[in-house]
Amino acid sequence: MDRAQVRQAYAAVADLYIGLFGTRQQVHPDDLAFIGRHLAGRPGAVLDLGCGPGHLTDHLRSLGVDATGIDMVPEFIAHAQAAHPGGSYQLGSFQDLAVASHSIAGILAWFSLIHLPPQDLDGVLAGFRRAMAPAGKLVLGFFDGDDVAAFDHKVVTAYRWPVDEFSERLTGAGFAEVERLRPPSDGTHRPYAAIAAVATGGG
Repeated sequence: MDRAQVRQAYAAVADLYIGLFGTRQQVHPDDLAFIGRHLAGRPGAVLDLGCGPGHLTDHLRSLGVDATGIDMVPEFIAHAQAAHPGGSYQLGSFQDLAVASHSIAGILAWFSLIHLPPQDLDGVLAGFRRAMAPAGKLVLGFFDGDDVAAFDHKVVTAYRWPVDEFSERLTGAGFAEVERLRPPSDGTHRPYAAIAAVATGGG
């Protein structure tokens, strides 16, 4: 699964996706609190990578965060710019972060890595670590499971991860987990988890 396929798949359902997920009111309050707890008050730039309709970027900005949303789907960026005209949104990809090393105070990747083939995860996390300022914060949301496996996501093939294994990958990339969130499954949504981690060492 390459980036072009993922981009095209989301572009084809952009309006539907925006309608289902495009406001902060459609995000669970516990998720918003988790994101804010770790990224609000960061001194410096924060990137919302795979920002989609831009609602979480806007949420961060409402908390006083210097947040920029980045997404590779033009339809999402156009919507975000129209819906949140005071925000900052750019076309781009988390796989090609055009930022200086150690320049970013925080990164939000909320379900942004779910379509990434497992063999590509370590390289992307290493790119995040390169971008991070000392003690920078990384917050990720992803699908939870007992093993690393592909599944038929409604848009395009996605992958689930055991939380402990994802945390180990973060450790290998130079991050240390500081909190995890595993909401109880209610039977209506696929199990998911979130991890907040801090950049360690000298990078």
